[in-house]
Amino acid sequence: MSWTVLFTRQAQKDARKLASAAGAPKAKAQQLLDLLAADPYRQPPPYEALVGDLRGAYSRRINIQHRLVYQVLTEEQVVKVLRMWSHYN
Repeated sequence: MSWTVLFTRQAQKDARKLASAAGAPKAKAQQLLDLLAADPYRQPPPYEALVGDLRGAYSRRINIQHRLVYQVLTEEQVVKVLRMWSHYN
C-alpha cells in the first residue's frame, strides 16, 4: 500500500532551500520522503508527535538543525508535508 505525499507551499519553498544547502540534507530528506510514501508510521528513524500549534503533526529529523514536519491523513492515504527546513518556525 502506497501513500500519496503532498507538499504545502511552505514545504515547496523549504525543498528549494534544502536543494541548495551544503552537506547532504537533500539526500536525507529524500530518504525520509520515500519512507513516508511507503509507511508514515515506520520506524526507524524515530518520529515524534507534536503538541501545541502543531498538534496532530509529526516530525522526523533531517539533520541536527532541520526537521521534516508532516500530517498523516489516514482515510485519504495522504501524507501532507508542512515544513522541511528549520526547527518548527
